[in-house]
Amino acid sequence: MQAIILAGGFGTRLQSVVKEVPKPMADINGYPFLKYLLDSLAKQGFKKIILSVGYKQAIIKDYFKDRYLEMEIIYSSEDTPLGTGGAIVKALKLTDSECVYILNGDSFFEIDLQEMQKAHLSSKADITLATKVMQNFDRYGTITLEKMRVIAFEEKKYHRDGLINAGIYCINPILFNDFQTQPKFSFETDFLENNLSRLQVNSFESTGYFIDIGIPEDYQHAHRIFSA
Repeated sequence: MQAIILAGGFGTRLQSVVKEVPKPMADINGYPFLKYLLDSLAKQGFKKIILSVGYKQAIIKDYFKDRYLEMEIIYSSEDTPLGTGGAIVKALKLTDSECVYILNGDSFFEIDLQEMQKAHLSSKADITLATKVMQNFDRYGTITLEKMRVIAFEEKKYHRDGLINAGIYCINPILFNDFQTQPKFSFETDFLENNLSRLQVNSFESTGYFIDIGIPEDYQHAHRIFSA
């Protein structure tokens, strides 16, 4: 299995506690957050990882180099910010698999990615996204399903409970072939939401642990989660 990890962000909301490094390299108990994510992918059988890097990318390259555990590490570098969509389109050129995972370098979701890939291939979806039911939240938008197919995305607001997009996608590498895209665009809003009626986007739900270190409170919480 192959994955693209988006690791080029500035981490603006974390500047009060994490400075001088890209957000995925934020220190968690003596190791960068990205290490825990790669450890999980290695355990699930991934062999090739494309790290989409930009801001202070040398720090990531110096740490992981071109191999980590049993995985080949390849870098897709942004000279100027491309947005999540532009970064994905560029990184996909370095893949050679019938389906590729897209993950965010600042979040962690405990999920069986082999089973998710099986569901993606058997359903012949264009995109399968990982989802999770959460309670009492306002940091995430919610999604609406018709059976397993995503038919709508709702904006961020307080929800007592709802199904969220956990930010892991299994996609077909030829996904963008039939679409006109700009060099810089958002995968989530400019592409996924705007083309939802033209795409088959399926949900793969998991009850596993989810954390996004994008704000200081959850960054501190990650220290406790990964303390073992």
